[in-house]
Amino acid sequence: MPGPDGYIPPPYIPLHQSESEADGFSETEETSPPQAVARDPSQWSSGICACCDDMQSCIIGTICPCFLFGKNAEFLGSGTLAGSCMTHFILWGLVNSLCCLFSGGILAFFPGAMVACYACGYRKALRAKYTLQEAPCGDLTTHLFCHPCALCQEYREIRERSTGSAPPLIWTDMNAPTIQAMHPTEK
Repeated sequence: MPGPDGYIPPPYIPLHQSESEADGFSETEETSPPQAVARDPSQWSSGICACCDDMQSCIIGTICPCFLFGKNAEFLGSGTLAGSCMTHFILWGLVNSLCCLFSGGILAFFPGAMVACYACGYRKALRAKYTLQEAPCGDLTTHLFCHPCALCQEYREIRERSTGSAPPLIWTDMNAPTIQAMHPTEK
């Protein structure tokens, strides 16, 4: 059912289920070859609550949202992963802890508003880059009430629309240098 802006969310297909199973067809029935469905390029490739469709970004976005935010910001041109990740960490983790500690819990969610203001700028940049609709609601509102879900949705969108340049969610392997031995020189 389209909303007031004409936004129609993409169809939800549960994990580990193919599109033919979702349509009610079994694997043994003869079906015609799948038809390519033209998707409106102004719609998000996945919904805001489809976090569990990509478990890797879901877990990282839940446990360490600053890392996922840094990866998204790095792709959108912020420069470095460390700068965006640390800014997000300071706004979200450190300031939230201090506000909660010093106010006795009264201002526990105030830093969430600060990080939502910071993150909605990147969501707006992502929407401008791919000409996406401001859906399901405004950028600030989405990050204010569904921040981890919004980060996961943004990462999935970058991964779906980029041509091999999506930021991978892996750490770089570091190898120790080879063991060197010092031998005295003879005179």
